[in-house]
Amino acid sequence: MRYISTRGQAPARDFADVLLTGLAEDGGLFMPETWPHFSAADWRAMRGLSYPALAARVMQPFVGTAIPADVLSRICHEAYADFGHPAVVPLVQLETHLFVQELFHGPTLAFKDMAMQVLGRLFDHVLTQRDARVTIVGATSGDTGSAAIEACANRDRVDIVILHPHERTSLVQRRQMTTVHAANVGNVAIQGTFDDCQDLVKALFADAPFREEVHLSAVNSINWARIAAQIPYYVAAAMALGAPDRDVAFSVPTGNFGNVLAAWAARRMGLPVARLIVGSNRNDILTRFLNANDMSMVPVEPSLSPSMDIQVSSNFERLLFELLDRDPARTAATMTGFRETGRMAVAEPVWHRARALFHGFRLDDPGTEAEIRRLHQACDYLADPHSAIGIAAARAQPPAYAIPTIAMATAHPAKFPDAMERATGTRPALPPRMADLFEREERFVVLPNDIAAVQANVRALIGRNGG
Repeated sequence: MRYISTRGQAPARDFADVLLTGLAEDGGLFMPETWPHFSAADWRAMRGLSYPALAARVMQPFVGTAIPADVLSRICHEAYADFGHPAVVPLVQLETHLFVQELFHGPTLAFKDMAMQVLGRLFDHVLTQRDARVTIVGATSGDTGSAAIEACANRDRVDIVILHPHERTSLVQRRQMTTVHAANVGNVAIQGTFDDCQDLVKALFADAPFREEVHLSAVNSINWARIAAQIPYYVAAAMALGAPDRDVAFSVPTGNFGNVLAAWAARRMGLPVARLIVGSNRNDILTRFLNANDMSMVPVEPSLSPSMDIQVSSNFERLLFELLDRDPARTAATMTGFRETGRMAVAEPVWHRARALFHGFRLDDPGTEAEIRRLHQACDYLADPHSAIGIAAARAQPPAYAIPTIAMATAHPAKFPDAMERATGTRPALPPRMADLFEREERFVVLPNDIAAVQANVRALIGRNGG
């Protein structure tokens, strides 16, 4: 399997190179040169596989010959061995046609663990094979950072620096990152928004001398390996509810578009997905685009669901590339125009192609609290603010879509105890392994939204570790 850039000016690479490269040199995102496809018989043959075995089977076509199949299988089994539920990604039925898939049973209680636990081990394998090391710099709106740190802490060949927006994550989210004291981990609070953090990461990658100096890599969902490792849980949910012999729909709370893009990728591979619902909070750029062809940037507003407080959805570029029939010049021009004007110009026929599958839904903070309360009273189910938006989005669909709809529960409710307590009167407890989280010492620095300051911080961490 080879990978090409959405902007067409970077060399094609195999999976291992894409893993280590992250963002393409031309500023684009890597995509498979051709899409693997599973037949109905192939899907049926996967029934009954354990989740780790299923994950390895679904990921293998994307990995190709870059990593042997037995190594990938071992990595997947190790990645999910310590998850807090034997099914890894259990399904919970809420209504006749409505299910929740819980993706938060990993070490940091968020769906990001599903990919990060695989990525950390993939980095170990490839870097050991090449006798190399990398510096990972990532941006987080809340959950990516802690999952990445958990996956990479104390690994011999990786230094990792995570940027988060200062005072714009939940307290639990921040402490999960800043109380990890591994020598190869650095935490930076940026005076700005998540979009500022994400832009800084992209600027670091665009600085070719710096990129080469520190051997820069990425764990954000700009890294295709993240998307590949998220596809299997959509497969698992669909097959548990009758696929490939029955259509399903997915409802995904998302800000950066990576999680729902993995569902789209599963459909592109042949999984019978009839509908993809995108749930947004007050930062509703994706919903505005899907409902009214309005992809225009407005200031980011803090919300009860901070992981979705995003206005520039990086992974949308991958879908745009496909909607534009994989035309890299049009993709690059559209993305450049978006950055220059703050508005993405998408032709009506292209927008209608997106609308044929994707549907947007918006829920503000009062609505989110109301949905958390309703779920608790009606179903005795605790859904965090992000998951509640996904569930509400699924419930809002017309009755004509009476097929199984799976809402993705992306974070454990204990990560947002204040919101849960206001909505339900119940303050969910952290699991025993995190019971002392608020007693641990925090370590992080606060920096301005300035690339030179971030570069100096990254160099200092590498220097301390002898890199």
